[in-house]
Amino acid sequence: MRPPRRLSVTRTGRTYLVVTVGVGLGALNTGNNLLYLLLGLLLSVIVVSGVLSERCLSDLTVRRLGAEAAHAGEPFAFRWALSRRRGLAFALTVSEVGAPLQGEGRLAALSAGAEQVVRADLKAPRRGPVPLTAVKVTTTFPLGLFAKSRVFPLEGTLLVYPARGHSCEPVPVSHEGPAGLVGSARLQDGTGDVAGLRELAEGEDARRIHWLKSASTGTLLRTEREREERRSFVLEVDPTLPLAALDRRCEELAAQAQRLLAEGHEVGLGAAEFRLRPAVGPGQLRRLLRALALVGHAPLAQEEAA
Repeated sequence: MRPPRRLSVTRTGRTYLVVTVGVGLGALNTGNNLLYLLLGLLLSVIVVSGVLSERCLSDLTVRRLGAEAAHAGEPFAFRWALSRRRGLAFALTVSEVGAPLQGEGRLAALSAGAEQVVRADLKAPRRGPVPLTAVKVTTTFPLGLFAKSRVFPLEGTLLVYPARGHSCEPVPVSHEGPAGLVGSARLQDGTGDVAGLRELAEGEDARRIHWLKSASTGTLLRTEREREERRSFVLEVDPTLPLAALDRRCEELAAQAQRLLAEGHEVGLGAAEFRLRPAVGPGQLRRLLRALALVGHAPLAQEEAA
C-alpha cells in the first residue's frame, strides 16, 4: 500500500501556489482573458514540473556502499552508487529511510550509462547495529516548487562503533607478564629509544655499532636501547548494565584499547556473550571496536564471536 511517489511542497512552491490561487480568483472576479491566460500558464508549469521530476526518478538504480568506520555522535562518510540506463537526472538528494541517521547526500546531475557515487556525512546517535531498510531519492527539478521522492527497498545493517574520547579510568592490571623481546637471550636490550652508548664487548652483535661515534672516538661503541615490554590485557564489560552506563563503559574501553595497542601491548575483551583473545595491531583494534559495538546485542554478538 506504499505510494510509488511522495510529493511535498517546498517554500518556493507554497509561494507559487498562493500566487496561482490569487490569479485564479482575480480571473474569476474580473473575467479578464489575460488573467485566464496567465492562470493557464501557471497551471501548465505545475504539470510540466511533475512530468520532468518523474523522468528524473524513473529508471534509477541505487546501490548502497555503506561506510568504512562509523562512530557514534560524530559525522562519518556514507556512500551510495546511483546509475540509470537512459536519460538525465538533476538535483538529486539521497538519504536513508527508517534509520536513526541524520544527514543526506546531494548530486547535481546524473548521466545515463555511468554509475556515480554520492557521499554524505551522516551521524548516528548511539553505538550498535543499525538496521537499514530503504534508500530515499528526492528531486526538486526543474524549478524547486515540489520535492518528489522515490523509495528503494534495500536491506542492510550499519555497525556503529562506540564514541571516541578519552578514558578517565586507570589502566587495568595486565593479564600476563612481559612478552616479546624481554628476556631474550639473543638480544640483551630492546628495540625502543636509544638509552646510551657503551663499548662493544666480544661476541656482541656488530649491527648494534654506532659507526659515527665509533669513528670519532676510535673505539667500537654500540647503542643500548630501552626494552619494549609488551603485556597482555583483557578488558571486561558487563552487558547487563543500564543502557546509558553500558554505552559509557564501551566508550571507556574503546579509548583504553586504542591507547594500549598504540603502546604495543596485547589487548582482548571479555563479556558475558563472548571473549576476544588478546592480540596486537590495527586489525585487533577493529575487532575490539566491532565487539564493543555489539555488546548488549546478544544474538549478533555471538554471531560476531563465532
